[in-house]
Parts: sequence; C-alpha cells; structure tokens
Amino acid sequence: MRRLRLAAAIAVAASTLASCGLVSSSGTFHSASLPGGDRPLAGASLVVTSKSFTEGVLLGKISATYLAAAGAKVTDLTGAPGSASSRQAQLNGDADILWEYTGTGWVNYHNETETIADPKELWQKVHDIELKENNLDWLPPANFNDTYAFAASSPTAQRLGVTTMSDVAKLPVADRTFCVDDEFFSRADGFVPMLKTYGIPLNAPDGVPSGNVTRMDAGVVYTSTERSAPCNFGMVYTTDGRVKNLNLKVLDDDRKFFLPYSGTAVVRDEILKKYPKVADLLGVVSSHLTDDLMQELNGRVDIKGEDPSDVAYDWLKSEKLVN
Repeated sequence: MRRLRLAAAIAVAASTLASCGLVSSSGTFHSASLPGGDRPLAGASLVVTSKSFTEGVLLGKISATYLAAAGAKVTDLTGAPGSASSRQAQLNGDADILWEYTGTGWVNYHNETETIADPKELWQKVHDIELKENNLDWLPPANFNDTYAFAASSPTAQRLGVTTMSDVAKLPVADRTFCVDDEFFSRADGFVPMLKTYGIPLNAPDGVPSGNVTRMDAGVVYTSTERSAPCNFGMVYTTDGRVKNLNLKVLDDDRKFFLPYSGTAVVRDEILKKYPKVADLLGVVSSHLTDDLMQELNGRVDIKGEDPSDVAYDWLKSEKLVN
C-alpha cells in the first residue's frame, strides 16, 4: 500500500480498556457523544473496516468513533491485513463501511486504463459501476487526494523557481534530478510515461538522462528530497505526513498526468437504505478532510507515534463534532 503500515496492533487488557473509556472488538476507539446528545443512529448495528496503512486506519477510526457517538453499535474491524481482505469483507457483506480511493476503484478493481483528470467525473464513473455491479455506494468524496506527486525542499523550489512540473521541464538538464522507488519507476502509469507527458523523456536528447534518476526505497525518497541530495525532486504521496514534517513543496501536476485518488467513504447500499443517516454523518466527516489535514493526522501517527484511535478522537473533539 501507499502508506507506512502500522507496525502492530497494541494488545490491551479488557480492564484497562474499560478504565480508559475505549470500546474493544478487533480494534479500539474512544467512546463519545454528539453535541446536544443526539442519537440519530440509535438501534443501528454497523461494521467499520479499513486497510492496514496509516491513513486507512485513521479514517476507519474517525468513522467508527463518530458513528458510535451517533448511537450506533459499531464493530471495529479497522486495520485488516493486506489490501484485499477489507474489500472482500465488504463485498461479502461482513463489513459495512470502508474508506476507499477513486483511483483504486477505477484501476485496481475495474481494470480501467483511461486517465480521468477531473476528480468529480472519476468519482461518478466509479460510483455508478460499483453501485450497479457490487451494490456498494461510494459517497461524495472528501476534499483530499492521496495521489502521486513530485516535491522539492522549500529552499530548492525557491532557488530553482519551480511550482509546477512544467517548470521542472524548463530547467537545465543538470537540475532535472529525481528520486523514485522501484515500483513507481516501473509502473505503466508511473515515472517514464510522466516524463514523456512533460516533454522530457527518459534518455532522450534534452530529456532526463538515466544518470539523473536515483532509485531507492520509498521511505528514503523523502529524506533525500529534503536534503536535495542526490536529487532535487522526489516522488511523494500528497497526504503523507512527511510532506509537512520535512517542509517539502509539492509541485502542481499542471498537465494532469496523475489519476485522482480522492478519499471516499464506501457503504453497502443495503445499509444506506436501512440507515440513511449514515450518509449524512459520513458526509459531515468528509466535508472537514483536506490534504493538509491528512498530512497532519498521518504525521501524528507515523512520525510522533501516537495511536490512531487517540488521533481520531482528538480531531473529532477539536472540530466539535463529538464531546
């Protein structure tokens, strides 16, 4: 997956959980209530799952905490191992709610190859296919896009005068140096076709010589980019906490090469028909989520080592969504 994975689930005794005000199933989340004590989901039973990478777990914890605060009995199955198990659980009817990405739905689940640059258009297409074929309702997406991008250290971006990928293409060849991981270098929608889109093909005259490209582990790309050595530009994910922590400048993909990966809450249609308030409540959560916020929340887990359930609860409380 495209995020740092949680190292392990934290084992906590039931008595400790009770004293901390946590609810335990296969996962944990904080007990809370809605402002005013409203319980629009009283009597509802819901199963929330997530994939095991940090952002997925955070979104699952936020959803579980908020829906339980609204009165639902929530079973927490966040952090399902592997990328397929949570998806399969939802398809099987064993889980009700899962945060997904429109790009994942389009490419991985339905094997589409067309790049649709408009996030709303892509969401609509995925929504329609998923509802028809799988009875899954992809709710309107949040305003964050966890996609590929290139970044530079802030001093390097300022020194070179770059804010977009087209600006990079205008630089002298010697300044067009890149750090990428092996997976992105080899993808059919990755590094090589991206360079071609921006008119600086790999190993072409006045393009990007292979010597300007350093392939390394994805985690090392961030620190190498922050140091501007051995590269001026590194491949990042737009909501990764290290972007903010290292003060990296994400460059605008002004030719819209990268497919949008808008975060979207996916709910089984049967559940929405039974509990229509679920869509309203998840819509409230979605309306608050942005790239900057996800960078901050992801960073609290991946960099500061905080527990996702604590981060989820603290954020909901800070936004006055729960008490």
